[in-house]
Amino acid sequence: MLGSTHGTFTTDLRARVVACGESPRTTVHGVTAAPGDQDVSGRPLHAPVPDLDRFFRPESVAVVGASDAEGRPNTGITRQLLAWAERVGARLVPVHPTRTSVFGIDCVPSVGALTEPVDLAVLLVADPLPVIEELAETKVRFAVAFASGFAETGEAGAAAQERLAAAVRRSGIRLLGPNTNLNAFERFREDLEGPAVALITQSGHQGRPVFTLQELGVRLSHWAPTGNEADLETSDFISYFAGRPEVGAIACYVEGLKDGRSFLLAADRAARHGVPVVAVKVGRTETGARTAASHTGKLTGADQVVDAAMRQYGVIRVDGLDQLQDTATLLARARRPHADGVVVYSISGGTGAHFADLATAAGLELPTLPQAKQDELHQWIPEYLSVSNPVDNGGHPVGDWRGRKIIDAILADPSVGVLICPITGPFPPMSDKLAQDLVEAAEATDKLVCVVWGSPVGTEDAYRTTLLGSSRVATFRTFANCIGAVKAYLDHHRFTTGYRSPFDEAPRTPSPSFRKAQALMRPGRRLSEHAAKQLLRAYGIRVPREQLVTSAAAAVRAAGLVGYPVVMKASGAQLAHKTELGLVKVGLTSASQVRDAYRELTEIARFESIDLDGILVCQMVGRGVEMVVGVTRDELFGPTVTVGLGGVLVEVLNDTAVRVPPFGEREARSMLAELRGRALLDGVRGAPPADVDALVEVVLRVQRMALELDGDLAELDINPLMVLPRGQGAVALDALAVCR
Repeated sequence: MLGSTHGTFTTDLRARVVACGESPRTTVHGVTAAPGDQDVSGRPLHAPVPDLDRFFRPESVAVVGASDAEGRPNTGITRQLLAWAERVGARLVPVHPTRTSVFGIDCVPSVGALTEPVDLAVLLVADPLPVIEELAETKVRFAVAFASGFAETGEAGAAAQERLAAAVRRSGIRLLGPNTNLNAFERFREDLEGPAVALITQSGHQGRPVFTLQELGVRLSHWAPTGNEADLETSDFISYFAGRPEVGAIACYVEGLKDGRSFLLAADRAARHGVPVVAVKVGRTETGARTAASHTGKLTGADQVVDAAMRQYGVIRVDGLDQLQDTATLLARARRPHADGVVVYSISGGTGAHFADLATAAGLELPTLPQAKQDELHQWIPEYLSVSNPVDNGGHPVGDWRGRKIIDAILADPSVGVLICPITGPFPPMSDKLAQDLVEAAEATDKLVCVVWGSPVGTEDAYRTTLLGSSRVATFRTFANCIGAVKAYLDHHRFTTGYRSPFDEAPRTPSPSFRKAQALMRPGRRLSEHAAKQLLRAYGIRVPREQLVTSAAAAVRAAGLVGYPVVMKASGAQLAHKTELGLVKVGLTSASQVRDAYRELTEIARFESIDLDGILVCQMVGRGVEMVVGVTRDELFGPTVTVGLGGVLVEVLNDTAVRVPPFGEREARSMLAELRGRALLDGVRGAPPADVDALVEVVLRVQRMALELDGDLAELDINPLMVLPRGQGAVALDALAVCR
């Protein structure tokens, strides 16, 4: 546990920010956006930010269904809301049709009878729909619906939730829930200082461990339990929290995303503000996805796409709630690093070696300390011990004045940004003195000092008082959580330094290629290889010299024009896998071979009852690295771009990387770096290096195509894309395209 320690496309982004006090915006393709803030398809390029100040700090609260009758569930909720309203300085108005007062406060019989403006209405009713419709006539800005039995229960519940959401849209009210809870109205400690963690959860119970961090001295500022997200969603709260000055990090427990694009826009806003977002996102497995859907009624999304989209916008994805606590707290409170170097310092050489091994495997940089620094450390550490990094003090120096000298000397090195001291178990007085020295050194530096307190007991005074009482030392209980949090910390600051939003580079107007390509689209149909290659050509993607012919004589003439040797392939909209049917002939070098190939290809097609638009006579391209580049549509994020090893390897190895447009050259190169077979592009076994620049250019042109043809293109598969030796380009040897 970390103790006290001081950054695609769907059209369901319903940013009704006018009701929340923001400037008017226009609606294009069902998306609300300010004029000039839209991409080529009319989708918003900036996250809408609902003004949630009056949700978290209302001046007046109406409790619909308030009760003070003993034994009633609403009574306990009303009592908690009364206490919360008193803490935030809000006036509470009970609403009940038959009661004259609740807990001594005068009731009104209905929301229609409210005589003064109300910021927040809390609905303690089984069916919130009639109340929402009644509230539409008032000036209530926010409502909370606790009721369950909606999308989490299946089709009938989903239909009921859509009726509720439609009523909310008509009303102009912003709704939290349904299927939410009282977590937003918890008691937050006000005696804690420093940057805070803001919490967003779709399951209240899963947020409880993060909320409990307050008992270890970690400040929390907000808790948004989003429930089924009929209206207000995780993205809304990320956007809002990213602009709050007290928020140092946002911690999320996400079961499903309602809208992929709104999530990316919110993550982009957080990255622009330098606010880290740490998320547990369930649904990595089919079982997890199914369970999440039954809980909140959300789409979980293809996990590879979710994972890539989060990395693309700087969202730090973790798996466990303990990791969520540790990573979010460290990122909220640690200062910006001066350097990426990590030094491991320990009492035991074995401990240091073990930790250093794990840290290096995780990608942390453990620089060798300069010889001058090692000589300095050997003033206090015996010569026979290694101080190059990790630094082994041998134990005895920590018990006297030398311990602090060693720590200060390490922190003074300019290559060091983080000092980590794993203490695997209490060994008084050594461990007590070491903990105190680390705390005092941390107070005197702006560099990050981390301690791993490995004792399973956790009741030791050095841990409970010295370490957790520090506002500057990051204290962990496991090696893995410490390493993961430190890596996330360094990665986050690298990511946000000079951050340039992908949305800033998104095309605003269609290119000339778009107009050419749109004329080739056939709604609801698959394009033949020939037509698909014309689509690629429209976007400047190189294809082989080729001609489509409908006779053997024309095939011979075409071969002469294309140049021997040639490849001949059947071309038709029905054909997806030509090779398996024998509909590809390679390496033809004479007119007689071309005539024979034409007859054989057409006979096979006739036997298989395949309609052809002709036979392609193609240039035979030299050898290179076979890659695949494609476009598919994700249920949450819209068009996605995939690159990987092509040919038969794409199905055998499944070595691919995916991104959500828009993205630039750096992201395209990052995709290639993720591939296990990346070394093939550098040249192996005497093969020359491939033209990586040309491959990157194809990826960028395909992502432009995905953006501009979002409404027309369902799928694109360039396989293989032959990446020729450096300087010779890349050629799309085959292509498949499916229109929407």
